[in-house]
Amino acid sequence: MTQDEAKALVGKKAAEMVEDGMAVGLGTGSTATLFIKALGERVRQGLKIRCVASSDASEALGRSLGMDVVSLPELPELDVYIDGADEVGPGLALIKGGGGALLREKIVAS
Repeated sequence: MTQDEAKALVGKKAAEMVEDGMAVGLGTGSTATLFIKALGERVRQGLKIRCVASSDASEALGRSLGMDVVSLPELPELDVYIDGADEVGPGLALIKGGGGALLREKIVAS
């Protein structure tokens, strides 16, 4: 399995965990993008969720797939936040990417 295939599988499995009525945090990056696309397919099939995005790119993608993406003040408590990481260190410490959306990611995650 290639890295891209593994990321796609992770995104699909994460999307399968989302249940009707959930408040969902949409992460940022390549794996989160695959999750959002898989989740968008479920939304097209009738899944009802509300979302908060950790970046403008994730927000635009979610909206383009028919998701109800709102601001964090409108949806301050999330049932789940799905994001990726570049590396996982000891004690599950996550190393994120270049930092373009890092502040917003931390705010949504908290």
